[in-house]
Amino acid sequence: MLFKKFAGIDVFDIEVAETDAQRLIEVVCALEPTFGGINLEDIKAPECFEVEEACKARMGIPVFHDDQHGTAIIVAAAITNGLELAGKPLSSVKIVTSGAGAAALACLNLLVTLGAKRENIWVTDIEGVVYEGRESLMDRWKSIYAQKTDARTLGEVIGRRGRVPRPVGRRRAEARNGRVDGRQADDPRARQSDARDHAGRGAQGEAGRDDLHGPFGFPEPGQQRALLPVHLPRRARRFRERDQRADEGRRGARHRGARREASSDVVSKAYGGETRLFGPDSLIPSPFDPRLILRIAPAVARAAMESGVAKRPIADLRAYEEQLNRFVFRSGFVMKPVFTAARATPKRVIYADGEDERALRAAQVALEEGIAVPVLIGRPHVIDVRARRYGLTFKPGTDVEIVNPEDDKRYRDYVALYLERAGRKGVTPDRARTVVRTNTTVIAALAVQRGDADAMICGLEGRFHNNLRYIDQVIGLASDAPDYSTLSLLISGRGAYFLTDTYVTPDPDAQSIAECAILGARSVERFGLTPKVALLSHSNFGSDDTPSAVKMREALAILRQTAPSLEVDGEMMGDVALTPALRERLLPTSSLTGEANLLVFPNLDAANIATQLIKTLADALPVGPIIVGPAKPAHILTPSVTARGVVNMTAVAVVDAAQQSAAAQG
Repeated sequence: MLFKKFAGIDVFDIEVAETDAQRLIEVVCALEPTFGGINLEDIKAPECFEVEEACKARMGIPVFHDDQHGTAIIVAAAITNGLELAGKPLSSVKIVTSGAGAAALACLNLLVTLGAKRENIWVTDIEGVVYEGRESLMDRWKSIYAQKTDARTLGEVIGRRGRVPRPVGRRRAEARNGRVDGRQADDPRARQSDARDHAGRGAQGEAGRDDLHGPFGFPEPGQQRALLPVHLPRRARRFRERDQRADEGRRGARHRGARREASSDVVSKAYGGETRLFGPDSLIPSPFDPRLILRIAPAVARAAMESGVAKRPIADLRAYEEQLNRFVFRSGFVMKPVFTAARATPKRVIYADGEDERALRAAQVALEEGIAVPVLIGRPHVIDVRARRYGLTFKPGTDVEIVNPEDDKRYRDYVALYLERAGRKGVTPDRARTVVRTNTTVIAALAVQRGDADAMICGLEGRFHNNLRYIDQVIGLASDAPDYSTLSLLISGRGAYFLTDTYVTPDPDAQSIAECAILGARSVERFGLTPKVALLSHSNFGSDDTPSAVKMREALAILRQTAPSLEVDGEMMGDVALTPALRERLLPTSSLTGEANLLVFPNLDAANIATQLIKTLADALPVGPIIVGPAKPAHILTPSVTARGVVNMTAVAVVDAAQQSAAAQG
């Protein structure tokens, strides 16, 4: 699950009924012709070291031991960040372990490479302190850390600065201005709260398996994602440590750069809405943060190439990073042309629901990626408090303009404009004054109409048709648009599909369907794609003469007349639209080639139901709905949209505004 979800790598979980180390080595090495990498798991020390070393020596593919590499990287990251907060260098601190298994020794080995002093490291296990001359339960890996000392217990090693009463398994400890790591894999009771409560004032605490705060990170998916394409050859063993250090560099010491990144809404949802910001309670990134692979994999791949062990160096790291971005945010490939165009001409985008977490996060991303100049409608003190709560770095009123519905100097002008636009649509002066104080969709539309913003986004709250009515009152229809319609983009593992009209007209006639198809095709071209239009029905090319089938047939005739260059055909069933071979058997002379990407439905019921089913059953990522028809860029999202969805629509709105501006000037 970890590799597939976090890195898109196909993995087989193979359980081996073998306890003899040498025979296990033979089993693992025999798997190499099939697999591109090996991740060993749950092999106790010291056998784990023997198995890993032997496999790495014999195999020409990446080999990891989860309990060593994964844990070492995470712990090193947590310790370096914790020491940064405590203001202490790694070379000066005393490090004590409770346990001397694979994970503990791997952690210490990596910490030493990062600057920890071997003479400052004290190891304890079930026999007590690891000291010079001890014979019981010793091996060559553990002996490296044997100290010349008379201390024999964990409590004696810690000394006056702290004590560890029984049960040790709960990691109870007291240490002023120190750190307590509650990372005991076999004891789910170890909690962050225990570590914090018993560490004393000023201590840094980071827990392992906590009901609310675990798990604590998985670097292996990102490592393997990087190492598979560069393909390490045999005997490239010296890279292993460098690989770990490159990965740790991102997650550890260089996390001081990562912590300045805004928190992720995905992480917040994973933790029940809690925003985890860098600090004493959160020293390392969450494993649920989708951006992790965007940092880890390029760093590891770069280290492999710089060390000279990559058999197939990645020629274009920027393209590789874009590929990872498309994996993390599946909309990346389809949205890339839109984001590129938005960065070229960023416009002012006003968010009607400016106090909503998703709008705030979208504003942060819009600033970071340079796609828009955000304007938020909301109370300044609320926006400021929530932005800080979510770990966002923009400064309200400085980086982001705020429109305060309760007190804005443009209020009288907005009321006058609203009366001018809607006075003959049943809006009285008293009503106008109230609406401009309370209805953020109207305020956003007035801002766009007045030129205080170039595009608007609303719909995070409220009903779709209510928001559309307000947009119609203030902005109105474009001169070349017969009516409003919507285009919904769904991005699945199979591809990207545009569906229309998914929200507006219940039962359009043939003329409306044809016009909707033409406007939808223009929107598809905006994404850098060639529109291939299928007019959908329960009928295939005249097989039935029901009213809806006849309507789609008439729409095709209109399109042939008004848009002869458009690649379109119908009426046809959904599977025929998406299966060229099936369409070839039914109608070899069809004018539609390949797989359709613009699906036009006979009515609102069919379009909306299909959209929701595809989104749910195919786990498709929705973009939109994209509103087609307003005189100025205005988009209405749905309450289920994510922060990333708001970002995507921000880019679409910016491109809309840029195209309108260019058309007006040309």
